[in-house]
Amino acid sequence: MRFLSYFIFMALMGSIPLCSHADDSFSSEDIFSLEYASSPQISPDGSKIVYIRNSNDIMTDGKNKNLWLIDVNTKKQIPLFSDDKQYSQPKWSPDSKKIAFVSNLTGSYQIHVHYLAENKTALVSQLQEGISNLTWSPDGKWLAFSKRVNGKKTVIAKMPKKPKGAKWSKPVIVIDQAYYQADGRGLIKPGYQHLFVLPSEGGTPRQITQGDFHHRGQLAWTKDSSAIVFSANRLKDWEYKRLEGNLFKVQLNNGKLTELTSRAGKEYNPVFSEDGKKLAFLSGSNKLNPYRNAKLNIMDWKTKKVTEIASNFDRSIRSQQWLSNTQLAISYDDFGKRKLATINENGKIQELTDKLSGTTLGRPYISGNFSASMKGNIAFTSGSSDRPADISVINLNKKTLQLTHLNDDLLAHKKLGKVHEITYQSSFDNEKIQGWYITPPNFDPKKKYPLILEIHGGPHLAYGPNFTAELQRYASQGYVVFYDNHRGSSSYGERFAMLLKYKYSSKEDFADHDSGVNAMIDLGFIDDKNLFIAGGSAGGIASAYAIGLTDRFSAAVVTKPVINWLSKVLTADSGLGQIPTQFPGMPWDHVEHYWQRSPMSLVGNVTTPTMLMTGEKDLRTPMAQTEQFYQALKLRKIDTVLVKVPDSYHGIAGKPSRMVTKIEHTLAWFEKYRKSESSK
Repeated sequence: MRFLSYFIFMALMGSIPLCSHADDSFSSEDIFSLEYASSPQISPDGSKIVYIRNSNDIMTDGKNKNLWLIDVNTKKQIPLFSDDKQYSQPKWSPDSKKIAFVSNLTGSYQIHVHYLAENKTALVSQLQEGISNLTWSPDGKWLAFSKRVNGKKTVIAKMPKKPKGAKWSKPVIVIDQAYYQADGRGLIKPGYQHLFVLPSEGGTPRQITQGDFHHRGQLAWTKDSSAIVFSANRLKDWEYKRLEGNLFKVQLNNGKLTELTSRAGKEYNPVFSEDGKKLAFLSGSNKLNPYRNAKLNIMDWKTKKVTEIASNFDRSIRSQQWLSNTQLAISYDDFGKRKLATINENGKIQELTDKLSGTTLGRPYISGNFSASMKGNIAFTSGSSDRPADISVINLNKKTLQLTHLNDDLLAHKKLGKVHEITYQSSFDNEKIQGWYITPPNFDPKKKYPLILEIHGGPHLAYGPNFTAELQRYASQGYVVFYDNHRGSSSYGERFAMLLKYKYSSKEDFADHDSGVNAMIDLGFIDDKNLFIAGGSAGGIASAYAIGLTDRFSAAVVTKPVINWLSKVLTADSGLGQIPTQFPGMPWDHVEHYWQRSPMSLVGNVTTPTMLMTGEKDLRTPMAQTEQFYQALKLRKIDTVLVKVPDSYHGIAGKPSRMVTKIEHTLAWFEKYRKSESSK
């Protein structure tokens, strides 16, 4: 099916004659054919793995999410279903005989249970809202989940009754909440997330939490299946206290709520040991900082005493899962890689692999997930610089077995760019910076190549030596592509991340990027007359800021940027969390600080031809930000073009054709200003 879809697309586009041979370079059309594995779930007995196989649909410009089943011993894999429906949240029953999941098999997204031995699937819910955090009870009798419960709309004025047959304008929308919009959703309708339970054989769901608070995130059943532990912020002014959240226990029979933790900050992601005697959970500080490490804690369930594990470990722990009643599997990001490891109650950490990767296709962000069984086997998404995520399994002796090869049919015969690591010092303060660069296929170090500097978002995220469709595409067109983990990036500890506090964007992070470009030129194969810069979100801000500080780049592509912080934080969906953690105070009290960090403050210096690209419905970096820069550059008669992405929120490359659009527009803009003496 993948080859047929590719063939049809190419023929329709007129890109190849019907009898031609495929090119061996990585093309934009190849993006439609990429696949990756995600959400691996290993059965409690360790014998099978169910995972989501993600692929693109060239005819609908959508994404297919299908469930596949792997036998760990035989490596045989089969699709659980052979249709065009969407599947998510696969969860094994405690006896390893059934799989619960969410799908639109019946038209709307509902909970289903698949019986493996009988090869039968049962519809067990009839719900009107989205389902998240699906979780089996230990006795297998119940399924718990969270779901939104609609609230009452705010009404200010009583309107006169509309006459029968009259055609009036739509009623006004009255907003009175501080957090009223969200990127990807638009205006938030009144309502709250609550917990529900449902018999696993089907029946009527029952709401077990109450109040005008959100109850969501990972759910943990007590050993006797009588109660559920979860995280919630039930403070009266929760909208203004985004860094708070405690663990609660709710009884199934009567809805009695018990607060388990009351520390400052957030406690979340609870999971019980198999014997039910210990509860592991993560916690985060409530300090008004833009970055904070997540810490691992274990609660003695009988005494409720909490012990923080590995307190001095300067990395953020994630996804803790019990391997035994005394040992857990964890992941953490370290120097641009996501690592899978074990940790015991004394805080001893042993790395198992650094190949956890591959669940993002566009840019080389750190990613990946895993699932552990009490038998000692761990299923995980394994990726590399030349492959998106496959499914592998590893044991505590570090013996690893790759079970899928989802992209070998597409990529094995392709010539991809090679990823290299580089480290250098920032000219600002000699801080050590880690980066990578991709050389084009058939690279010749004796020739000179144009360079693209591509800057990641966040800013507290990180790139790594991972597969990237976007950057591989740039390399296929003869560019060396350089990317770095500048100060503020995650995976280097709190000190490094906090170097960007109150300095995003600034001359400091620009120095990190600029020094990296100089380090690349020093390698001897970069044409310093053909330098280009690009970035999205935080990377878009950094790109816009950079061209106000230097004219060394031949052209820039600035994607979904912030241009004016004074207006951004008061119009975007992130202001409630961003203002107290990333700024010293309110914008009206610190006008100069906000302005100095805004690329608009430097627009009078810009001479670089610039393409701007943003989603029309973006609520994280609203379109007005991009339009301000566009208008300013046009007033200065700088060669500038604005690309609006219709019906798109912040994630403008979320559909395969949109990723292609972003890539090809970037390449076209750079080609317009690429000097011919550089080698292709």
